[in-house]
Amino acid sequence: MTQQSPVGPPPPFDPTVAATLAVVHKTMPADGLVAARIPVYRAAAAELGALPAAEFTGNGAFTVEERAVPGPEGAPDVPLLICRPAGATGPTGVIYYIHGGGMVMGTNRHGVSDMLEIAGDLGMALVSVEYRLAPEHPHPAPVEDCYAGLLWTAGHADELGLDLGRLIVAGTSAGGGLAAAVSLLARDRRGPAPAGQMLICPMLDDRNDTPSSFQMAGLGLWDRTCNDTGWTALLGDARGGPDVSPYAAPARAEDLSGLPPAFIDVGSAETFRDEDVAYATRIWRAGGVAELHVWPGGCHGFDELAPHAAISAEAKEARLRWARRVLSS
Repeated sequence: MTQQSPVGPPPPFDPTVAATLAVVHKTMPADGLVAARIPVYRAAAAELGALPAAEFTGNGAFTVEERAVPGPEGAPDVPLLICRPAGATGPTGVIYYIHGGGMVMGTNRHGVSDMLEIAGDLGMALVSVEYRLAPEHPHPAPVEDCYAGLLWTAGHADELGLDLGRLIVAGTSAGGGLAAAVSLLARDRRGPAPAGQMLICPMLDDRNDTPSSFQMAGLGLWDRTCNDTGWTALLGDARGGPDVSPYAAPARAEDLSGLPPAFIDVGSAETFRDEDVAYATRIWRAGGVAELHVWPGGCHGFDELAPHAAISAEAKEARLRWARRVLSS
């Protein structure tokens, strides 16, 4: 691929984010994820992935269990981490959460703590899905696992004490892309109808050719090299070509009408900025509802990297406000 137009220098990082990045880059360069290093990155994330379910009770605010539920036809079961408000007296809303990891790493433990804060504030349950990872399991394995987990959750709503009228599909990074894809699948297959989709710095476009992808090369936490690695693991030689499914890369979808209201947020100083802005714009163009935030100086995953930064607190507050509003409409 070639860059379509010149771009200026990269936007500056927020000072607090920049200071944290300087420390991280001593061991994890922005362009460090290449195919040969996928096992190294997985090993670095293994400690969190091995945490027992009991670590996610929120000091007793949630009861937690694990289920292995039927996966796609002919595929293994899908592991779910199910966190329900302790002492709930009636059906609760539910956040169906899909973890990040560039399509190549992560488990249903990753990202859960932050999402439990939203669930706790709103009295909601959380179901976090673990999907098969690329390159061992390329598309459509990850998205079909996520959709199978959603179908099971919806089908067992009464047993779990869930109110499907207050269902949000959410995801971060690769999980944000998968959440967008699951929302497309649910629309097209006439499956469960979420009240909203929360897409946090979503990974949406396999073409990796936006101005921000060039502008932020070698910078932040996830640059063009990492992005190429993740998408190639998922799609192989098809990456960037004419025949990529929108259920793999939602930016490829021609029709974005009829989708649940979307919350999309992204940093101004990250690879995914332009594809995420474009996705929100196309939802509006199709007559849909989207709330878009571009956080000034934010790198990819800035709120997890630098939770003490002012923009991180503001981003988390914005997600909570949106969820409260979309569930009350």
